[in-house]
Amino acid sequence: MRLLVTGREGQVAQALLGAAGEGVEVSAIGRPALDLTDRASIDAAIAGVRPDVVVNAAAYTAVDKAEGDEAAAFAINAQGAGNVAAAAAEAGLPVIHISTDYVFSGDKAGPYVETDATGPKGVYGRSKLVGEEAVARANPSHVILRTAWVYGPYGNNFLKTMLRLASDRDTLRVVGDQHGTPTYAPDIAAGILTVARSLVDRGEDAPFGTYHMVADGETTWAGFAAEILARSAELGGASARVEAIGTADYPTPAARPANSRLDTAKFRSAFDHALPDWQSGVVRCLAALRAAA
Repeated sequence: MRLLVTGREGQVAQALLGAAGEGVEVSAIGRPALDLTDRASIDAAIAGVRPDVVVNAAAYTAVDKAEGDEAAAFAINAQGAGNVAAAAAEAGLPVIHISTDYVFSGDKAGPYVETDATGPKGVYGRSKLVGEEAVARANPSHVILRTAWVYGPYGNNFLKTMLRLASDRDTLRVVGDQHGTPTYAPDIAAGILTVARSLVDRGEDAPFGTYHMVADGETTWAGFAAEILARSAELGGASARVEAIGTADYPTPAARPANSRLDTAKFRSAFDHALPDWQSGVVRCLAALRAAA
């Protein structure tokens, strides 16, 4: 099975590259060779790789910056996503598109299911929602995977930020009233590969549509930080006390969903696959960082 992945430096793209092997070839291509705003470059990449499945993992993810850079966010997350899906459709290929919990308002009391009303509160979420709609419109053979709180050994993310800050601070003040599920990028990659195999094996009978795919369990950002630093301390790494604060105590340009919990029952049923619990991802990420040091 051969995958073409848009983007190369992102956490999911890097995780997919790391998951290649055992009959799976992954070609991750980013700018300038593949630019989501340039349809010709997407067509050329598809022609060059000749994939079985196209995975759109590239995105504008600077949530706060997007508030003042709406045109760029929509160019990549909305029009760009539609370009990828349309190019895949023209080549007769299915597309897997990575989306986000930010398409929801975060006002629901319990976990979101796929049929719940969307209502993004910021530019990033709106651009991703329009991207979902563009993908579905351009390519009927699509699987949209909404995930959340992504982190891994690559790039910049919350886990690595907590370790860096704890290296020179005794106490970290972290938001404790936003709820969600930290999801380890290699676990996302494993889920994507499961979906891709299903699309290849089942063809037109594949379970196309929109799904929620996050790790098992839930926590808050403060709970996530506390788990990171507790497990780090066990390994002799950075440690600090975590003080939970309210969202109002940490204002940001973009509003964050208070509730990012996503129900994964539909995904588990359709693909017979469940991501591990979020705590195990923390342990494996710390081990990977330690091994790479």
